[in-house]
Amino acid sequence: MNRWGRENRALKTVLVAASFAFVALFLVLPLCQVLWKAFEFGVRPFWDSVSDTYTAKALKLSIITTVLAVACNTLFGLCAAWAVTRFSFPGKGFLVTLIDIPFAVSPVIAGLVFIMTFGRLGWAYPFLTEHDIKIVFAVPGLVLATIFVTFPFVAREIIPVLTARGTDEEEAAVLMGAGLFRTFRSVTLPHIRWALLYGVILCTARAMGEFGAVSVVSGHLRGRTNTLPLHIEILFREYHTLQSFSAAAILVATAVLLLVARNIVEGISRKDADCHVR
Repeated sequence: MNRWGRENRALKTVLVAASFAFVALFLVLPLCQVLWKAFEFGVRPFWDSVSDTYTAKALKLSIITTVLAVACNTLFGLCAAWAVTRFSFPGKGFLVTLIDIPFAVSPVIAGLVFIMTFGRLGWAYPFLTEHDIKIVFAVPGLVLATIFVTFPFVAREIIPVLTARGTDEEEAAVLMGAGLFRTFRSVTLPHIRWALLYGVILCTARAMGEFGAVSVVSGHLRGRTNTLPLHIEILFREYHTLQSFSAAAILVATAVLLLVARNIVEGISRKDADCHVR
C-alpha cells in the first residue's frame, strides 16, 4: 500500500473513531442514564410512576397536541410544497423563506409571540373574551405553539422531491383530461409518499418533545395544560427523581421508535428509487 493509501486509511480510522466516541459520550450515554435511573428499582416502581394520574394526563395531552399539530402541518406542507414547486406567483421566494422561520427563531420567542397576540396584552384578547374563547393557558395555545415550532418539517421534506421530479408526468395527466386533484392523487402523491411519511415522522418526534414554546403558553396548570416534557420538569424540580426519569423514559422510547421508523422509511424509499431507476 502506498503512502497516500496508508494516510487515507489512518484518517478514516481516526474520523470514524472520533465520530463514534462523540456520539457515545454526548448522545448514547445520557440516554442510557435516563433509562437506568427509570428502572433502577425495578419494573413495578417504574409502572407506578408512569401510571400516576398527572403523568397519564400529561402523556395524553402530549399525544393530543402532537396529533393535531402534525395533522395541520401535514396539510399545510402538502399545499405549500405543491404551490411552490408547481406554480409561479408573486412572493414565492418570500413564502419559502417564511417556512424556514421556526428553524431560526427560539421556541421561547414563539411562545411569547402567542402571549402578546392572544394574552391579556394582545390585540386579539378583547375579541376572544367577548366570545368566551381561551387560547393562552389552554389546550389551543399548546397546539398553536407546537404547530409553530414544527411548521417546516413536512414541507421541507416534500419540496426537494417535487422539484427533482419535474412536471412532465403531471402535465401529461392534465393533457389526458385529469383534473388537478386527480393528478395530485394519482401522479404526484405516489412519488412523494415516502418523503411525506418521513416528514410526518420528524414532525411527530419534534412535537412530542417540544418544551420551550409550550412552556410559555401553558401556564403550567398541572393536569390541565402540562404536556409530558413540562410535567417532567416539575417532577425533577420537586425532587421526584424516580417519577421524572420514568416519565422521561417514555419520551426516550418514543424517540427511539420514531428513529427506527424513520430509518425504515428511508431504507424503503431508497430501494423504491433504485427500482424506478432500473
